[in-house]
Amino acid sequence: MSTPPPASPSQFPRGPYSAQGGPAFPHQPPAPYPASPYPPQPYAGAAPMGGPPALGCEVCGAGPSAPVTVRGHQGIIVIMRFLRRKGAFCRTCGLAVFRQMQADTLLQGWWGPLSAIITPITLLMNLGALSTVRRIPQPRVPGWRPPLDPGKPVMKRPAGLIVTVPLAVVAVALVAVPVLFVIGLVAGDGRPEPLTVGSCARNDGSWSDQDLKTVSCGSSDAQFRVTEPPEAGCPTGDFLAGPEYSEDQATTLCLHPLER
Repeated sequence: MSTPPPASPSQFPRGPYSAQGGPAFPHQPPAPYPASPYPPQPYAGAAPMGGPPALGCEVCGAGPSAPVTVRGHQGIIVIMRFLRRKGAFCRTCGLAVFRQMQADTLLQGWWGPLSAIITPITLLMNLGALSTVRRIPQPRVPGWRPPLDPGKPVMKRPAGLIVTVPLAVVAVALVAVPVLFVIGLVAGDGRPEPLTVGSCARNDGSWSDQDLKTVSCGSSDAQFRVTEPPEAGCPTGDFLAGPEYSEDQATTLCLHPLER
């Protein structure tokens, strides 16, 4: 039995078509191929061609998610602990991490001299993380496990309620100090206006309960001229001003009646 000669190259199909122009495989339709009747389905975690890979929540796997960094602080008298939770979270898990870290810092962050300064700075920095979390859309791709429970807002938790009391006291103190300072400037310190030698005064009270006021000597209200008492005491006919009306609050001055 003789061996058949090798086939010529023209007998092999070229590409998807044979040399005679027909398809090389009878079951394959000629190009162009018909479109699939089913629309393409998105793949969880997939990203557009050429773009960065999409992130899934590292806690529950849901998407979309975004990188978030939440910080915490603990003050232990002379020891401090700086905490940080960094990762890709969905909106639900990111809100849960923020609320828990913020509540723990409100309760544990004040117990130290430096921690009392660092804690409010940490709490303010976390507001930037909260802004990032709020910009994450609601999960559209379910995860492989349930997300974290965000729980109650921070200020409705026991930690928020406890810290509200000292914060309110500090706020009242910050407001009260300047208010009392202004009242002191307006009302004075309660000390009578001091009299000086050579000035004139009037008495709006009785001599047992003096109420001396400094007035202009050319005014019709002037009743007395203030003089310095000699060693022998005030001259006959003069009155004594209480020592609280002198500048040093220790010297007794004489009040000489003015003739009208």
